[in-house]
Amino acid sequence: MNLPYFSSIGIGVTFSPNLKANLYEAARLAMLFESKLILIHIGVASEEKTTRFQEILAPFFIDGLEIDIVYEPGKPVNSILKSVQEKKIDLLILGALKRENFFKYYVGSIARKITRKASCSVLLLINPSVERIKCKHVVVNGLKDEKTEQAIKVAFFTGSALQAEQLTIVEEITQQEVAISINDDKSLRRANLKKEKLHRQEDTRIKTIVDTIPEKQKKGLSVRTQPIFGKRGYSIGHYAQVARADLLIMNGPKKSKFKDRLFPHDLEHILTELPTDVLIIQ
Repeated sequence: MNLPYFSSIGIGVTFSPNLKANLYEAARLAMLFESKLILIHIGVASEEKTTRFQEILAPFFIDGLEIDIVYEPGKPVNSILKSVQEKKIDLLILGALKRENFFKYYVGSIARKITRKASCSVLLLINPSVERIKCKHVVVNGLKDEKTEQAIKVAFFTGSALQAEQLTIVEEITQQEVAISINDDKSLRRANLKKEKLHRQEDTRIKTIVDTIPEKQKKGLSVRTQPIFGKRGYSIGHYAQVARADLLIMNGPKKSKFKDRLFPHDLEHILTELPTDVLIIQ
């Protein structure tokens, strides 16, 4: 059975302490999504490196894992983006070290540049593990945007493949959309009524999307919607953290406009402090 969305998965690999964990996570995803796995190493090729990669992934070859190894000397961002294009990668996995000095540099510099420029979706892993840790709760943004329908469809596909138990679609509503000054009981009631109206409108819009999802991808998933009010990007990141989500799925940034260089995209709040593993859909 050929599953949609991610027919080829790429992962940037370096000989770091997390190498085995990163490769195991990528290999498991490749098997679950029935995808080919492409290893991208920033450096020159050698038999020693190839042998090391193959030794780590040996347990997965028995189950039919297909891999390709690409050696790309040069600057990480340019080399990875080049490999994504040449190998027609659908999903790029990047490991991130949370709460370490390297984390801020990596996410702030490399991941941000890649997510702005990559033609494929990007998965940021903050806690890779050799032993599989089941993904129980997937959170996806449901804000009104041209990319949201695709993000929700990918969320159902991913949640189904990972055998998740819960999928929460978060409707981010900014305070500007409510836009009522609260100075007495009457204005408070007006604000609450407007919030309820916006919530109903959002629920209707989301339900229309969910109705198009194949039933087999809904099976076993407890699906709910959750309205949140606040600053976009920051609010959903905070919600994912509080709700103990295992995976947060977000729309990718719109391709560079001049104003994007002046005003950060909503996603920048997520990249600054990853609340969990984050999948950015292009």
